[in-house]
Amino acid sequence: MTEWKFQRDAIATFRFVRCGFDAATGVAHLVYAFDDGPELVETVTVPGAPFTLDADRAVAVERALRLLHLVTGVSYYKAAVPPRIVIDSYAIDADTAALLETIYVNGLGEFAYRNGLNLHGRIRFPHDAPDDTVAPALGLREHALVAIGGGKDSLVSIESLRALGVEQTVTWIGGSQLIRACAERTGLDTLNVGRALAPQLFDYNREGAWNGHIPVTAVNSAILVLAAVLGGVDQVVFSNERSASYGSLIEGTGEVNHQWSKGWAFESAFGDYVHKHVAADLHYYSLLRPLSELAVARQFARIDRYDAHFSSCNRNFHILGERPVNRWCGVCPKCHFVFLALAPFMPKPRLVGIFGRNLLDDAAQTAGFDALLEFQDHKPFECVGEGRESRAAMAALAARPEWREDVLVERFVAEIQPQLDAAELAVDALLVLDDEQRIPASLWERLRAHLSA
Repeated sequence: MTEWKFQRDAIATFRFVRCGFDAATGVAHLVYAFDDGPELVETVTVPGAPFTLDADRAVAVERALRLLHLVTGVSYYKAAVPPRIVIDSYAIDADTAALLETIYVNGLGEFAYRNGLNLHGRIRFPHDAPDDTVAPALGLREHALVAIGGGKDSLVSIESLRALGVEQTVTWIGGSQLIRACAERTGLDTLNVGRALAPQLFDYNREGAWNGHIPVTAVNSAILVLAAVLGGVDQVVFSNERSASYGSLIEGTGEVNHQWSKGWAFESAFGDYVHKHVAADLHYYSLLRPLSELAVARQFARIDRYDAHFSSCNRNFHILGERPVNRWCGVCPKCHFVFLALAPFMPKPRLVGIFGRNLLDDAAQTAGFDALLEFQDHKPFECVGEGRESRAAMAALAARPEWREDVLVERFVAEIQPQLDAAELAVDALLVLDDEQRIPASLWERLRAHLSA
């Protein structure tokens, strides 16, 4: 028999082979393949085994497992983006297929743009199961699994829930020591879910696979839904603000949103699906959806217990050091934006102490901040706020004696601000809470009062 070789452009079919969950060990196996090639096996390990499941809970776990299998497949599908998708061991309904097509097409938007691919009309999930699923209520207890990423946003959610007396478990996926240190700093119960990708994927990447950004928040959401059903808790909480719904406007292409699976379109579609198909009493939502990035930054500036522990820098995220400079590279879009967003709300010495330097007094950073301002460039492909937020923050600093002599603030005043409408530079207008959210009604009014205080 001829050994199968990965040849990206010759692959015709991506297969969802099977999935299984072992309640005794807490390990889920997610199996995929290209054509008749070798099985690609990913594992997800949920701590707390053995799990005892009654009939309804077992059905919900199976549905959550299949959802996880289907969503996580995006990591493998993108390696070849073949024209045909097959599900070998179970059938899905039209509702499920529509959700998946939305996630794959939009969640791979940046990937497609960077690789010169058009995925619209290409991704079709086969569906022939009856569309009549109604998930039961499982009697889940009131408790939140809160996803933590080590940055300011999830810490604002955690501290807001703490202030409101909501029981929570701080949850993360994978082995990041920085996230672990941040989670432990909360003093709350923690849950670290393991995820191991199929090793062949790294071989395929070396052999010419398509590569690029995937909707990782969608994958993590599906993992946490499974963990919530297993743990018998009624809330899966993320910390995606309303700014995440806005992408980069690229001439000749339109909008490409790097963080689409952090946006409202994903949250509303995924949350509705979980409520209908997995568990009627499981709430999936983002606690920060009503807030802009600047509003989140204002909330975070009121908390100082994480100054030496948090980091939103993706470039240096794998490094855990004793000095702040080791947690912030200082040159990536995330560092630029977090520094700029916090500056209007935080004393300058505290902010410079967190980053180890003043990013706004460095002429070499000009192009990076221009992109945030959408001045001569589009918004970066990163999880950063809207251009109008960055412009408003910079205008606020231009009015502050302690900031206005910094080189990039001076440049903003001289070259950029004269071209802008002064009425659109007010920070206060961007701090107003929005009503577009999925937060449980019993929590929303108390949260609104807390955030407005």
